[in-house]
Amino acid sequence: MDLNLRNKIAIVTGASRGLGFATALLLAQEGARVAINSRNPENIEMASQKIYHLTGTPVLPIAGDVSQSETAQRVIEKVAQEWGGVDILITNAGGPPAGKFESFSLEDWQNAVNLNFISAVTLIQAALPYLRKSAAPAVLTVTSISVKQPIDGLVLSNSVRAATIGLTKSLALELGKDGIRFNSILPGWTSTERVEQLLHHRAKTNNSTIEEERQKIASQTALGRLADPQEFARVAVFLVSPAASYLTGSMIAVDGGFYRGTF
Repeated sequence: MDLNLRNKIAIVTGASRGLGFATALLLAQEGARVAINSRNPENIEMASQKIYHLTGTPVLPIAGDVSQSETAQRVIEKVAQEWGGVDILITNAGGPPAGKFESFSLEDWQNAVNLNFISAVTLIQAALPYLRKSAAPAVLTVTSISVKQPIDGLVLSNSVRAATIGLTKSLALELGKDGIRFNSILPGWTSTERVEQLLHHRAKTNNSTIEEERQKIASQTALGRLADPQEFARVAVFLVSPAASYLTGSMIAVDGGFYRGTF
């Protein structure tokens, strides 16, 4: 299937590794022009060089912390100035720390809100004028399967990511008349650096090993394993492509059957 992504202008945040990097790489392989962002200048430059080496497609790396509103605005404006617009926005960020409710301060809560909710709000706000001019505009928010089935020890993530789902659905309804599609992916347990950190936390808490914790999680999925980031990326790239032109307001679980509910 031709996804019709050639020369589309895409922005992926949180893209120096993990889900964001895998998605940016696949977008480049499909012929899109891709701008990638993360907080660490060295890491995002290395990621852009790797994508270029693998695809031959130039990538625009932009370092900065998009949990800060002025940085989110700068990322969007930089892409628009370089390439003349924005067709696709994928809002992705690392997760807040693991822990129990009583272990977190109000500052921890505010940091989580900024990282996983306000960053999406400000990126979308900044991108809207350009998305309205696009022939095939699409926004994808990356959240977590925890919005359907809360995960033990992740109270910050469980709570804040649910707000991003509310935002995504609301904007799909509000801006559908403008032809802008909004969807979200709810990834399950995937083999990323973030998950390795969570496994380490669980192993320490439970006095077990990382591999034991990995097997516990794998056994809770229908497929009996964790996902590879590329499996997430294939769904993400389809959702933002013109091939998915009648999909909006959808919350897609890419979790290997971890979620036990019917809907």
